[in-house]
Amino acid sequence: MNKTRMVAVVGIFGALATILYVVPFLRFPLPLLPTFLEFNFSDIPTLIAGFTYGPLVAFFIHLVKILIKLPMTSTAFVGELADFVIGLLFVLPATIYYKRNKTKKGALIGLLISLIIATICACFINRYILIPFYTKTFGMEAVLGMAQSANSNISDVKWSLVLWGVLPFNLLKNIIVCALTFILYKKISYVIKKYGAK
Repeated sequence: MNKTRMVAVVGIFGALATILYVVPFLRFPLPLLPTFLEFNFSDIPTLIAGFTYGPLVAFFIHLVKILIKLPMTSTAFVGELADFVIGLLFVLPATIYYKRNKTKKGALIGLLISLIIATICACFINRYILIPFYTKTFGMEAVLGMAQSANSNISDVKWSLVLWGVLPFNLLKNIIVCALTFILYKKISYVIKKYGAK
């Protein structure tokens, strides 16, 4: 892909990913999980573009999405930094694997690899970076109260919150995103190819 086409692709898919990432009504909590864990669909266009054009394009789309969000931060950039790292751990393994195995099976395996890596890493990033930041910023009791209001099994803001909040949230989120990406990519790939995707 030449530089002009790459810029165009990153711009188009980056704009779509950003909209899904920053627009308030497109971000929402999941039932029975802490409300500060918000679900969004922004990784779907990133993955679709990554499958079509490769992992480098996926990287730049994800970067654009995060950079646009930075001026709107409410977490002193900590949340965005964590989203950047976790997002890369989600989109890159799948797109790298698919680049070398461009079959339906390759896409499925790549998505499963990403699902596992991102879910596990999100637990540790939340446990040692995000949760300590939020408890320091908003107070341990406030964070614990919000978590327990969604799930009474959460007993502390350490591994209990990870086990009963962060883990199921990321697992469910990644399963949904992977499933939708797997379904949508093949259905819209012919449209992308028609307008010069390859």
